[in-house]
Amino acid sequence: MNHLSLILKREYLNKVKNKSFIIMTFLSPLLMVGVFALVAYLSSVNKENIRTISILDKTENFAKEFKSTKSLKYNILALSTTIDEAKKKSEEAGDYALLYIPKMDVKELQNSIKLFSEDSPSPETLSVVEEVIKDKVEDIRLEKAGVNVEEFRNFNFKLKTNLETYKGEETSKEGIFAKLIFGGIAGYLLFMFIIIYGNMIMRSVIEEKTSRIIEVIISSVKPTKLMLGKIFGTSLAGITQVIAWIIVGSVISTIAISFFGLEGLDFTASQEELLAANPDVNELFIKGGKAMFSLPLFNLIIMFIFFFLGGYLLYASLYAAIGAAVDNETDTQQFMMPVLIPLILAVYVGFFTVIDNPHGTVSQIFSYIPLTSPVVMLMRIPFGVPLWQQILSVVILFATFLGTVWFAAKIYRVGILMYGKKPSYKELFKWLKY
Repeated sequence: MNHLSLILKREYLNKVKNKSFIIMTFLSPLLMVGVFALVAYLSSVNKENIRTISILDKTENFAKEFKSTKSLKYNILALSTTIDEAKKKSEEAGDYALLYIPKMDVKELQNSIKLFSEDSPSPETLSVVEEVIKDKVEDIRLEKAGVNVEEFRNFNFKLKTNLETYKGEETSKEGIFAKLIFGGIAGYLLFMFIIIYGNMIMRSVIEEKTSRIIEVIISSVKPTKLMLGKIFGTSLAGITQVIAWIIVGSVISTIAISFFGLEGLDFTASQEELLAANPDVNELFIKGGKAMFSLPLFNLIIMFIFFFLGGYLLYASLYAAIGAAVDNETDTQQFMMPVLIPLILAVYVGFFTVIDNPHGTVSQIFSYIPLTSPVVMLMRIPFGVPLWQQILSVVILFATFLGTVWFAAKIYRVGILMYGKKPSYKELFKWLKY
């Protein structure tokens, strides 16, 4: 055990003192915050630009329906203005666009309205213009049909289905989305952590093997302890880096917000109009936030830690074994695919099966298979998985990790001293018998 702690300490300090590790620890959050700050700044600059759309409405029915905002102004042209004059005035004034509505029956307007601009207008602006015109055309056609528009609007039926479990627990659409978001983020974080730090372990083993340092170390340390020391040491270094990213990122974000006066991403003019046309959007965000906090957060956090650690350690042992079996990174490709396939499969099962039926047969089976359970079970838990199933899956995961350590240590013990030969799967099976 003393050897294990020494190796763990050596691996940890070796990683955190590495220049590239230190640079990326501080540079990564700086770059991320810089990108978001730049986007926020450009968005604020874009919002300061007032867009003007001139309107030549020969029907006199639509121009008054367009309401100006802080960033989007409408300029109504006189009826006597010809289309050529309107285009010339609009272009000389530097307008964002010119909306032309010819004088004809509303039934014929469908393919006759034109929007002139220097470049193609944004899809959001086009959607706003089309929505306003469409709503007004509907009102005009209703009035011509002898239907009172206000009474017709009152007949509009908005369906809201109240969701509730058989046990009397209330749920909602927003709650379902909150569960999907939490499960998706948890699964994605685990996937990325395994890929990034699993490769770090593999490269560390290859470097020591090619430099022949491992020959000195292996003479006084058992291969199993050496491999576990590398896994735990690199894992702690990874956790340290993530914590550092969170702290540094928070500090830089606070400084950037206060220094540049960035309070977040502003909506563009057309986005403001779209939100105004859809008042349910703000309510959706509010309900979504409440639904997120209504999740069993304590259960989710505890199980996230267990599955995160178990899943990472399981794959990390396989990465260490691959590193010991080869002499360079190029030779790892033949062994990486069998390791990555279950991980990729877990992500696909999570996003395409768990989301559709979290308690179905496929979802349950893959939430017990150790190579896929860390991702699939994490995505199932927000939908209400019995505690005994979660515990059983964790037990199977860690038991498989211990078995994988024994399996990987066999390959590690032999492969760490093998040089100059590209091993095959047949040879790897032979090493397990030694």
